[in-house]
Amino acid sequence: MHSHSIARAGNITLPLSKTTGPIALLTLVTLFLFEPPLRSAETLLLPDTVVTASRIGEDSLESMSSIGVVTAEQFREQGFRTVPEALANTPGVMVQKTTHGHGSPFIRGFTGRQNLLLVDGVRINNSTYRSGPVQYWNTVDGFSMDRLELVRSQGSVQYGSDALGGTMNILTADTGYLAADAGWFQRGSAQYRFDTNSRSHVGRLQTRFGDGKNWGASLGLTGKNFGDIRDSGVGRMKNTGYPEQNLDLKVETLLNPSTRLTFAHQYLNQDDVWRWHSTIYNDTPWNGTNTGSYAARIYDQERSLTYLKVAGDLIDSPVQNYSATLSFQRSQDSAFQDRSATDVRTQVIDVDTIGLDVQLESDLLGGDLVYGIDYYRDSIDSAGTRTGRDPRSRRPVADDSTYHLLGAFAQLRKPLNQRLETTLGARITHAEAELGRVWDPDNSTDISANADWSNVVFNARALYRLDDSWNLYGGASQGFRAPNAHDLSGNITSRSGQEQLGALDLEPEKSWTFELGSRFTSGDISFGAAGFYTLVDDLIISVPTAPGGDTVEATNAQEAEIVGIELEGAVRFLDNLTLSGHLTWQEGDTTSPSFLGGPSEEAPVSRLSPLVASLALRYDSPDQRWWVEGRVTAAGKQDQLSARDQRDTQRIPPGGTPGYLVTSIRTGLQVSDNLELTAALENITDEDYRIHGSGVNQPGFNAIVGAKVSW
Repeated sequence: MHSHSIARAGNITLPLSKTTGPIALLTLVTLFLFEPPLRSAETLLLPDTVVTASRIGEDSLESMSSIGVVTAEQFREQGFRTVPEALANTPGVMVQKTTHGHGSPFIRGFTGRQNLLLVDGVRINNSTYRSGPVQYWNTVDGFSMDRLELVRSQGSVQYGSDALGGTMNILTADTGYLAADAGWFQRGSAQYRFDTNSRSHVGRLQTRFGDGKNWGASLGLTGKNFGDIRDSGVGRMKNTGYPEQNLDLKVETLLNPSTRLTFAHQYLNQDDVWRWHSTIYNDTPWNGTNTGSYAARIYDQERSLTYLKVAGDLIDSPVQNYSATLSFQRSQDSAFQDRSATDVRTQVIDVDTIGLDVQLESDLLGGDLVYGIDYYRDSIDSAGTRTGRDPRSRRPVADDSTYHLLGAFAQLRKPLNQRLETTLGARITHAEAELGRVWDPDNSTDISANADWSNVVFNARALYRLDDSWNLYGGASQGFRAPNAHDLSGNITSRSGQEQLGALDLEPEKSWTFELGSRFTSGDISFGAAGFYTLVDDLIISVPTAPGGDTVEATNAQEAEIVGIELEGAVRFLDNLTLSGHLTWQEGDTTSPSFLGGPSEEAPVSRLSPLVASLALRYDSPDQRWWVEGRVTAAGKQDQLSARDQRDTQRIPPGGTPGYLVTSIRTGLQVSDNLELTAALENITDEDYRIHGSGVNQPGFNAIVGAKVSW
């Protein structure tokens, strides 16, 4: 058993030779630009209320963080298929897909368990997430959401471990009972989406009913049958299709005029999600990549979330607002690999998670104080098999294990004068792993192990109003990620066939992010940018156990720095035309050993986004009944590769991932109050391309049609 106590505000030394230039550049750029939330052309110039950055409602234009918003309307209009794909037009984000049924956004250089996913404020990340890109962000039904909010480089103070790259909160649609007239109400809708490239079908039925001003209920069912995708380079990618079923339920009521009670449940099931790049069906090299060799590599995923939330307002009390959420989650993550006649493997992870989140809001020193506690407990069962091996040695993580995450936080937003506001926040976290059965290969038996860590992080941010239309914002924030059960005891296959092992002597990952941005919006013009610089220490990476070996082991062996600029803006002219666009630029370097015990080497950050820019022109009819939008998206070649990228020969071509230029056109028609139609032509030139680090190519030419009927 070992225990680590980490309660220091900062222990990272800034290498001046690398930081001075980028920070100076960011300072100059952000004096003129701002980073607004992404919206459709009709709403881009209007303020939205967001809650994730500060945990309470705030005007997005007044936020001290770099944020992005995608609404349900945008999700439908843009023909998005999954939640990760909904971030495709968000600056600072690269949506990597290991296979068509996965999706792991890289947010400012971080992905998977280094980003935090929430649903209605409930933590979805659990302690079995493996390193690198993961599939779990595609286990939430995008058709059930009201909107998603992305906060870049923030969340460790507000929400705890994992938010190094950022935090995304998926806010599900409410029942509408407060907006309904008093008395019985019932509304419903049916949606359908079809695309020609994969011959995929998506359908959703939803109903809302209740007693207006008293209670409401919502029930939704979504069925998805995705076919195999095709592109002009490798043709039809066999077994990239998969089925998915979703259910969501929400019941809301007023216990009294100032107290609201919410019960919600959601369920997802995915079957036969093939990791195509590893299999014999990947039989055509793409720009020099290696073909697959497994007969099968298949994932099944099942996840449910149930929560009960009470929230209210108090009068004549030190606490003005409060909320308490009790949640229960269950997930099953299973994998099957048929490598050869003498090597067949299975793995299953079952996780039950209970959670409690209490949030309070009070006035303090003329400011708004948000504070609270949260606790999550994972109960983990794990099993695995491999031909000719002891099943105990093939568990993907330690069996019969428990992982605890306890935190307390406080954040104060205070105006210093009419122009300047500041935010100061802190969180203390205690994480503890109780590993019940860990395989000890040296003694060929199971052992148990315990580990715990304590950590304190801070943030300091500010907003300065240059005038009524133009704000500056920025600050410094710490991030951290406690080692999870997979870090400590993982035993899986990753990338293009590497054996990845955990280690019991790990420390938390820690980061500092410095950010400066600006927001300008006036009339029909909205522009902006954000610049950031992130330093990370004690990154847990998988390092080869021997030079050139295919077995890698987790260790705190990497330091990294990432710098980036994100630009976005929109101009409306001639009353009905809107020109909008965004740009992402990132660079990063790491220092880590090439093998355990070996000398340190410098290399680019693994799978960092290339330069990406997008430009769209949209026309909205004067009567607002129809619209049409054309978009061009371009990405440069990414040839800055780490040693791990170079070994990922099935996904990343020798010399790097080629750049691309993709065009699309979309349109929508409000036929009546009850019928909306949408259509799109994507990848019009049938470009053969791949998002950097992905295991599949993007679909070639694709036509999408959609319809929504409401009653």
